[in-house]
Amino acid sequence: MTSRELASLHQRWTAYQDLPALTEHWYWRPGWRADRQFYTWHLIFERQPELHHLVTDLQRQLVLPGLDLVPLEGLHLTMQGLGFTDEVSVPDLNAIVAEVRQRCIGLPPLELSLGPVDPDAEGIGLLVQPWGRVEHLRATIRDAIGAVWPTVPEPADGFRPHVTIAYSGSPAPTDPISARLAELRSKPPVRVTISEVSLIALRRENRTYRWTTAAAVPLAG
Repeated sequence: MTSRELASLHQRWTAYQDLPALTEHWYWRPGWRADRQFYTWHLIFERQPELHHLVTDLQRQLVLPGLDLVPLEGLHLTMQGLGFTDEVSVPDLNAIVAEVRQRCIGLPPLELSLGPVDPDAEGIGLLVQPWGRVEHLRATIRDAIGAVWPTVPEPADGFRPHVTIAYSGSPAPTDPISARLAELRSKPPVRVTISEVSLIALRRENRTYRWTTAAAVPLAG
């Protein structure tokens, strides 16, 4: 684990100990509503049995007030937002996908480690490491968007790779959750290999993120 990742893990865990209550994750962000979808680049975790085993084991012990558990098919790593589906034209979408595809031809699959648990006010995630490879892929996607649009959505800074396994569903007290997480922090991480990055149309349904895949771009090496 690099010093950046270790520092983040320690700082966030320390802050969580001082957190009196959760912040509900499911408030409506600007522009979002129940009938609207959002294009975003994600890493998704299909056919990852070791990760699914770890998440299932952790979630069995996180059936606690205030937490909405993420279904295995909903596990994801948010990379880079693009825009609402009713605001992105088909020609722009196709051009951006083509640019991402061209730039990812030389990028090898991502070899990542997921874990241990890494909570904050809005949810419980798994630490992702190393950050550098994920950051490089995100920068590649942003460069591709910038080749089509004059302005790339979302700030370049402030990105922290993570995979959420439970969202905060209400302003419940954190003490019971913190006590349980203290027991789970020693669970060893698992390794995954990610061979593509996906452009998805994301929506919210019943306090869960769902999506359809608009394009999948291979990391071919």
